[in-house]
Amino acid sequence: MTKPRHAVVGAVRRVLLEYPPRGLALVACSGGPDSIALAAAAADATGPDRIRVGALVVDHGLQDGSARVARRAADTCTHLGLDPVVVVRTEVIGGGGPEASARAARYRALDTEAHRLGAVAVLLGHTADDQAETVLLALGRGSGARALAGMPERRDHYRRPLLDLPRSVVRAAYPDLPTWADPHNADPRFGRSRVRQVVLPILEEQLGPGVAAALARSAGQVRAEVAAVDAWAQILYGQHVTGEASGQVRIDVRPLAGLPAAVVARVVITAATAAGVPGGRLSTEHVTALVALVAHWRGQGPTNLPGGIVAARRSGTVVLTPAHVTSRPEPDKP
Repeated sequence: MTKPRHAVVGAVRRVLLEYPPRGLALVACSGGPDSIALAAAAADATGPDRIRVGALVVDHGLQDGSARVARRAADTCTHLGLDPVVVVRTEVIGGGGPEASARAARYRALDTEAHRLGAVAVLLGHTADDQAETVLLALGRGSGARALAGMPERRDHYRRPLLDLPRSVVRAAYPDLPTWADPHNADPRFGRSRVRQVVLPILEEQLGPGVAAALARSAGQVRAEVAAVDAWAQILYGQHVTGEASGQVRIDVRPLAGLPAAVVARVVITAATAAGVPGGRLSTEHVTALVALVAHWRGQGPTNLPGGIVAARRSGTVVLTPAHVTSRPEPDKP
C-alpha cells in the first residue's frame, strides 16, 4: 500500500470504527477525484465485522451529460464493492446564487436518501485544501468566527474523514480509478474556483508552500474556541432564558449584562430562533441591536426582527414576541 493510500484509508477507517458493525455509512460521491478516492478508501477500510458502506451519487442536472457522469460514478462505486449504490436526480432551485443553490439541493437529496436507507453516517470528501478555500472565502466576505472556523469534521450525521489531508495526498491514493473533472471547478464565474485557481497559488508563491495547510490549522483553532463560547452560551441560555406557552421568549438581562459580547450574542441568537426568527435571516445589525437591549440599554425602543418577531426590554427582561401573539409588552422607559 502506498503512503498516500495508507493515509487516506487510515483516516476513513478511524471514522468508520466509531459506528456499530450492523450500521450503514454512505459515501457522497460526485465522481470527482476526491470523492472517488473516499469511496475506494471506504471500501478498503470496511470488512465483515465493520459497518457496511454504500454510496449516494447526486445528479444536479446542471450540465450536459450529467446523468452519464452520475451513472459512471455509480458504476465505479459498485465495482469497488459498495452497496447499496443510489443515484439521485435533484432539482436546483435558485435564490442564493448557483453555488449555494446547488449545495442546498445536494444536501436535501443526501438527507432524504440517508433517512430512507437508515444510514447512520454520510461521508463527504472535503480535504484540507477545501477547508483553506472556505476560510479565504469567509475572510473575503468579512464573516464572523463561526464562518472562519470552516467546515466541521462532524455535523449531525455528516462526517469529513479527509479534512486534515492535503488534496494532493488524497488524489495520489488511487490514481488509476476513473474520475470526472467538473468544469465548474475551473470556471472563474464562481468564487471558490477563483480562490482555487488564482488566490491560493498566488499566496503559495508569495508566502511559500504550506499556506493551505496553515489556513486549515487556523480554522481548527478557531473552531475549538467557537465551540467553547457556544458551550458557555448554552449553559447561560438554560439558566436565564425561558419560553412561555404563548410563544414569547424571555431573557433575564441582569446575569448577562457584564459578559463578553460574543457570549451574549450566542444567547440572543438562540433566543431569537426559539421565538421563531427564520433560519439564516438574522443579520449582524439584528444581533447587535439585541445585544444592546441586553447589555447596553440606554432606553432604546423595540427591535423588529425577521418573521414578525419584536424584541423589547421590560423590567430587566428582554421579551421576544412572535407575530401571532397579539398582546405585546410595553418597553421599559429610560
